[in-house]
Amino acid sequence: MRVTGFWRRWSWGYVDAIETLAGTDGAKSLFMNSMSDKTNVVDDPLVCVRDLHFTRGSKPIFRGLDFDVPRGQVTTILGPSGTGKTTLLKMIGGQLKPLRGTVSVDGQDVARLSRRDLYALRKRMGMLFQSGALLTDLSVFENVAFPLREHTSLPESLISHLVLMRLHAVGLRGARDLYPAELSGGMARRAALARALVFDPMMIMYDEPFTGQDPISMGVLLTLIRTVNQALGLTSLMVSHDLAEALSISDYVVIISEGVVVETGTPDELKNSESAWTRQFLSGSPDGPVPFQLSAPDYAEELLSGDRR
Repeated sequence: MRVTGFWRRWSWGYVDAIETLAGTDGAKSLFMNSMSDKTNVVDDPLVCVRDLHFTRGSKPIFRGLDFDVPRGQVTTILGPSGTGKTTLLKMIGGQLKPLRGTVSVDGQDVARLSRRDLYALRKRMGMLFQSGALLTDLSVFENVAFPLREHTSLPESLISHLVLMRLHAVGLRGARDLYPAELSGGMARRAALARALVFDPMMIMYDEPFTGQDPISMGVLLTLIRTVNQALGLTSLMVSHDLAEALSISDYVVIISEGVVVETGTPDELKNSESAWTRQFLSGSPDGPVPFQLSAPDYAEELLSGDRR
């Protein structure tokens, strides 16, 4: 029954889809004043983050984070470097626990799950790591097959069939016998995506999927993420610094900084935001609420004083 049920889900829900796939205190004050008052709650969330607090040592990372991730859409988390975007993915996956607040996935409080239940939840969540995280001593085929062999008792003939479907979906069936060292950066990300799809997950998390990619590889990844999300009805949660590319495929965007949510909305809504901080961040302007110059004494007075400290 286990094999039959698994195969039924894939044969009816996946095969048809496969065929379609080829700073300063002043800046902080301005930032806090520019935050949107709009609610961050959505109608049908898969992930709910409420009053999330987390620290590393004495440094606060999150200071009351509140937002939802809509089910069945591509959601991108944006923010300056060092604001905890990857840390947030780890908390959603249960690798880290909050100091206060909750992270719920499909109605389950992740931090309160038993180990058995957490592992069961993780099987429903795929993860595309920033580096790809392929096992270097295994071929592409073996990398994609590894989770099936580790967590199921499926026969090898069925595993082979499923792995080839994933590789075909990402355009790498011809690279099945290559090893990670023989792959380009883009090919490694696509192989990792095939592995992330192996359990027919309800959600895939992407950690900086476009970093270091040439234009063609980036275009392939953009197409795959969008098409896989639509064809399979997944929820996609992405962290990226590549604003133009990420916004081009996103349905919903969450901007975080200084441990809180700055603003949420669709890409078009954020591009027309009334928040000066949001507009500066999305446009990459060197000066604005986050100033170019750090706070310092008057420039002319310091030059005339001859202070050589």
